[in-house]
Amino acid sequence: MSDTDSPSRRSFLKQSALAASTLGFPAILRAANPNSKLQVASVGVNGMGFSDIKNIGTHAAVKFVGFCDIDSTRFDKADEAFPGVPHFADFREMLAQLGDKVDAVSVATPDHMHASVAMAAMRAGKHVYCQKPLAQTVWEARQMRLLAEKTGVVTQMGNQIHSNLEYRLGTRLIKEGAIGKIKEVHSWVAVTGNERTKLLEPPAPEKVPDHVNWDLWIGVAPMRDYAPSYHPFVWRDWQDFGGGALGDFGCHILDPVFTALGLNAPLTVVAQNSGINRHIWPTHQQVEYVFPGNELTSGKTLKVTWTDGGLRPDRKLAKMPPELDLPKSGSLFIGEEGNLVLAHVAGPRLYPLEKFQGFNYPKEQGLSHWHVWVDACLSGGKTSDGFHYAGPLAETVQLGNVATRLAVGQIDQRTGRMEKPKLIEWDAANMRIPNMPEAEPLLTRQYRAGWELAPA
Repeated sequence: MSDTDSPSRRSFLKQSALAASTLGFPAILRAANPNSKLQVASVGVNGMGFSDIKNIGTHAAVKFVGFCDIDSTRFDKADEAFPGVPHFADFREMLAQLGDKVDAVSVATPDHMHASVAMAAMRAGKHVYCQKPLAQTVWEARQMRLLAEKTGVVTQMGNQIHSNLEYRLGTRLIKEGAIGKIKEVHSWVAVTGNERTKLLEPPAPEKVPDHVNWDLWIGVAPMRDYAPSYHPFVWRDWQDFGGGALGDFGCHILDPVFTALGLNAPLTVVAQNSGINRHIWPTHQQVEYVFPGNELTSGKTLKVTWTDGGLRPDRKLAKMPPELDLPKSGSLFIGEEGNLVLAHVAGPRLYPLEKFQGFNYPKEQGLSHWHVWVDACLSGGKTSDGFHYAGPLAETVQLGNVATRLAVGQIDQRTGRMEKPKLIEWDAANMRIPNMPEAEPLLTRQYRAGWELAPA
């Protein structure tokens, strides 16, 4: 038994967690001084983690009190920008040791650990900023939303383009009826689901580097041998750790679709792909969601089609001039009175050009996604991208990956389509798949012993 697994450590962590859960309300609201700084601890401090640290840290009312990473070589950038902050390898030990010194936690781990870290922080009464796609499974996304509601902490998902000028203007145009009621939407991303590794099976094991705590990196996932094809970045390709192209970009590109049209949960989902096994995500896929219609849509239902790996809709659907093409990644909103193309990331464009010549685009302002969260933590406010909104968006993204994992079959070489894709009928209120209950285990995961995640 290692020191990190000792009974005394487990007892200490359990007692600390119990004390935190007994408090049950955000730490910053306990401060008597309204000018107190927001004391932030960050889990994951390089890559996107450092981007979040850097941007959160530009707020004058932020003070970092803890940096946590399982790789001791990845603190250099954070230390240079914010020297003197204590280091930790285990987020549980950090939360237990720092206690009330922490008001809020930023989470930028690999996807499979998002829910474990974020829910531990919320249970301790800490506000949470969590990177997209929020969670790796539908069940985790649901529990994160419910726990945020239960604890009353301020939350924000790290799909930062939600606050950018481009997406804010695009969603405003849709809401204000610039192209009329929406008939259908196409969203796509250029990256493939497995472009980082190009592997089909787990790689050959290698010795764990001395600077990596591999047990903590694996966390909730099934144990496997270390390989550079997992850490530090290419974990996204693997089903145990990431979500492929849809998991990576769905909460970015589908975000303005959800925001503009007030979407929540689909009625049905069906997927087809280029081929998938139980290890790796497919090179490319198509996922068709059908949502209930509303006052912003032209019918009783709305179809939203997602594609990745270079697949895009026919540019003619947008009624663009022949010299123009659709962006490599983005969304196409087809309306009763025109079309809107919203690239990832660029300003919205209205088509056909002759119809919208001289159109007066309204003025819109971009915001700092990170500062919006900090300000809400300090004021007791609410963010537009909190888990109340991000939870259903993340559920929808991961439900697409459930459909993708069900789409195992032969590709028709003539049409390029998969034989007999399986349609999911989604009962969102009860988290059930009534027409295919045997698929419901895919809504969650098997947690490694000792890493089980309690429901909200």
